[in-house]
Amino acid sequence: MRAPLLGPLLLALLCTAAAATLGQTPPPGPLRAGAAASNITPHIGRDIIGGFHPFPSAQIHDDLWARALVLDDGRARVAMVVCDILGLSAPLCAEARRLVEEQTGLPQSHLLIAATHTHSASSALGTNRFALKQDLDEYQLFVARRIADGVRSATANLAPAQIGWSTAQEPRHVFNRRWFMKPGSIPTNPLGGQDQVKMNPPRGSPDLVKPAGPTDPEICFLAVRSPEGRPIALMANYSLHYVGGVGPGHISADYFGMFSDRIQQLLGADRLEPPFVAMLSNGTSGNINNIDFTKPSEKLPPYARMRQVAHDVAQAVHRAYQGIEWRDAVTLAAAIEDPEIAFRHPTDQELERAKDTLARRDPDPKKPATLEQIYAERTLRMAENPPAAPLRLQALRIGDLAIGAIPCETFVETGLDLKRRSPFKPTFVVSLAHGYFGYLPTPEHHRLGGYETWLGTSRLEPDAEPKIVATLLGLFAKLGLPAPPTTH
Repeated sequence: MRAPLLGPLLLALLCTAAAATLGQTPPPGPLRAGAAASNITPHIGRDIIGGFHPFPSAQIHDDLWARALVLDDGRARVAMVVCDILGLSAPLCAEARRLVEEQTGLPQSHLLIAATHTHSASSALGTNRFALKQDLDEYQLFVARRIADGVRSATANLAPAQIGWSTAQEPRHVFNRRWFMKPGSIPTNPLGGQDQVKMNPPRGSPDLVKPAGPTDPEICFLAVRSPEGRPIALMANYSLHYVGGVGPGHISADYFGMFSDRIQQLLGADRLEPPFVAMLSNGTSGNINNIDFTKPSEKLPPYARMRQVAHDVAQAVHRAYQGIEWRDAVTLAAAIEDPEIAFRHPTDQELERAKDTLARRDPDPKKPATLEQIYAERTLRMAENPPAAPLRLQALRIGDLAIGAIPCETFVETGLDLKRRSPFKPTFVVSLAHGYFGYLPTPEHHRLGGYETWLGTSRLEPDAEPKIVATLLGLFAKLGLPAPPTTH
């Protein structure tokens, strides 16, 4: 008599048990994926905080979104959320992770939450962005809940999927914004010190010498589709700070949102059910912007430059998309670590200078604060910091691709270093993830000075960057070994 055939589920369970008995990790199951977007647009009238002098918003040009992608390999599940916002406080991110775990069961270590850094949005950093502990305000609570709503909706959309990734190049829109200048052409900084480089120098100035660092023109992205080929989601990463050039008082997602809209058009993914979700995360752009300082300024209408950048980046991704190798199954993994990183604190002399500066302030509350007064206030805030605090660092594995997450405005040198040294190819780094702790210059850039290194703009110890890099490389190692390169 012939033995009955084993059902596929029973066969899979027996194979998993056999692999466990042999001490091997069972292979991942068929991939499932789901995506969703939650609206996080603030009401008109809340302050826009992209510059030194916040002002009330007057119009919503385009909505802001928390864009979520959830992946499940049958053994592990990871989720990524990219928010159209300047930055997210660490307490807000902690609340969002708590809600997601409570509502979906997703471990907090497996959820990546990041901000794009659009400069035309209201604050989700709280009334005191320097405070490590804070009671979340109304808008912060709203954003945390909407992040959870997005992950919850994406989880409900989980369905069989294929995944792939690739890289593209778009060098025309990335420029290092820190410049060496001719002697005597860099003014004293608002803290009373003398910098060796200047951020955003005068365009076309004869005093320009050379940029103080490189750029990273790479766009790294992963894409998800149904087995029938219907686009589900796309997550890209580009190391460009933001573009700007919005209308007066406009709320806008900047080029990050325009990219998402354009790649949806190029992929023919409009009006799908469930809706296609695209997102563009901010790479390591702490010293990178869209301005060619060797050329004079040009007058453009609102949104013109932003649209050009977004469409060029989307076009580059679309070309690379055509060559993706699609996979039905990939290994998913996540690792986190919260190393203690020391804070910078003002010296006694810096404190006295700050107090004296504020004592001489014009008593008229309608008169805008000077840059010197703004940094005097920040100096006092920095004095309130504890000696050190934990920073959440995270690494995700999606097949042979890895993602690192840092809660700072990270310099491009750091991203290039991590891409080079990571065992996973490709690797990209998402900045402004799980909190906001200011700029993260390398030790070399700290010695050069400049806006990104000023006390209050930079909050962490000068040696924070190599410690963070070492921690992330350790986290990549915990994700397991990528597949060996294919030989032909």
